Amino acid sequence: MRVLVSGGAGYIGSHTVVQLVAAGHEVVIVDNFANSKPSVVNRLEALTGEHLPVHSFDLTDHDKTEHLFAHEDIDAVIHFAGLKAVGESVEMPLEYYENNLGSTFSLVRAMQRHGVDKLVFSSSATVYGLDQEAATEDRSTSATNPYGWTKVMQEQILRDIAVAKPSMRFALLRYFNPVGAHASGTIGEDPQGPPNNLVPYIAQVAVGRREKLQVFGDDYPTADGTPLRDYIHVEDLAAGHLAALTRLSTTAEPVSTWNLGTGRGTSVFEMLHAFERAVGRELPYEVVGRRAGDVAVSFADPSKANAELGWRATRTIDDMCVDTWRWQSQNPKGFPDADS
Repeated sequence: MRVLVSGGAGYIGSHTVVQLVAAGHEVVIVDNFANSKPSVVNRLEALTGEHLPVHSFDLTDHDKTEHLFAHEDIDAVIHFAGLKAVGESVEMPLEYYENNLGSTFSLVRAMQRHGVDKLVFSSSATVYGLDQEAATEDRSTSATNPYGWTKVMQEQILRDIAVAKPSMRFALLRYFNPVGAHASGTIGEDPQGPPNNLVPYIAQVAVGRREKLQVFGDDYPTADGTPLRDYIHVEDLAAGHLAALTRLSTTAEPVSTWNLGTGRGTSVFEMLHAFERAVGRELPYEVVGRRAGDVAVSFADPSKANAELGWRATRTIDDMCVDTWRWQSQNPKGFPDADS
């Protein structure tokens, strides 16, 4: 298939692009590079050995989105593009609603005009609101911040479109905490600004970019007092997108929803110690107050994806930390502004 990957230069998108090419698909990337750098594409072409067409614009631009579909022969779309920082969404709700919903409107309109009927949508565990422990796909959705609500709303919009256009096939993939990097160490997570997630923050402490890790609360009702999260290796997550894409070609269901996770919770201290094993030394940290809105326990029940997609997350937290450290130590400042 010829697959359009929106946000294809981003963290999860870039790893998915590599796997798509390895599986024999042709890939077209659209990315506005708001949270990534053009040099990522050079790395992807080196990894895949393929020229990757790249369209650099914001999907909320209807005319440019229409032009893309008119000039590229697209069979399916994997939609990663969007704003994604929970804290920022509280400060900038209008931008989050406008960007995240607007890009999906524009994309699906263009798909319908050009007869593209398969979309894999990047959703999130945030749609489970505060009830994130062993979450199954039939649990009611909610949210605690504007970012989460954009995901809840986009899921509902796609379901409504599927009712009106039952020939469409949508996969809603809810995932938890992606970490890790490609085994080559040439692509990985490169936050633009302070990291919002635990593992890239630890990695930046380990490489000397930050003084110490801040642990937000050690008084949660867990074994070591720190929150539990379902960390999934980005390579396992990318493989889940390919499995979902394959399934869309054969399923009779207009909308399918799958959790992509390990089904296990790992605490902040457990992840810190795993990273220390990868680095070979202790890393400095301090315990500070809880962060508003953080839940104690969040992990997926991935049994539906295991059964229906034949997919399973196999990599351990030690694998995640070793791969992250390889990436961060080879690229201490992340991706360059321009690749030689």
